[in-house]
Amino acid sequence: MNDISDSTNLPGLFRNAVIADARAIQSLVKIHAERGLMLPRSLNELFETIRQYVVYEEDGKIIGVCGLHIAWEDLGEVRALAVNPDHEGRGIGAALVKTAIDEAVRLGLPRVFTLTYVPAFFLRHGFREVSKNDFPQKIWSDCVRCHKFPDCDETGMVKDIE
Repeated sequence: MNDISDSTNLPGLFRNAVIADARAIQSLVKIHAERGLMLPRSLNELFETIRQYVVYEEDGKIIGVCGLHIAWEDLGEVRALAVNPDHEGRGIGAALVKTAIDEAVRLGLPRVFTLTYVPAFFLRHGFREVSKNDFPQKIWSDCVRCHKFPDCDETGMVKDIE
């Protein structure tokens, strides 16, 4: 994904995740999963998908993370958006989502979606609420392995990329 550190007023660095970041990413996700705001990610899953993630780092510490997963030829998923609670409200999450969307544009994806417990955040960033059934690729590739399947309580959201 693209480095966007020059386009924000944040003092840190946005960069592609590397293997050494997997445990820090898992810790960030775990904080939010324990708060009921997202689903957990296994360390194995993070190692397998590390290329999908961008991290935000300040003073050598991972403060935020966001992934872009390619779901199909015309669809990407913004996933695992997490910011350290001590740094929320600074625009890090918004910048991470922008990075994922910029990567979707670069790849030629016309739409991105997310499944979230915080729909208000994504509404502020141009997503709209839709039925999860609009994403059969997601349901049959990932959701069937989730401990909440078939009783998912996340909100489906989509953003059309112009």
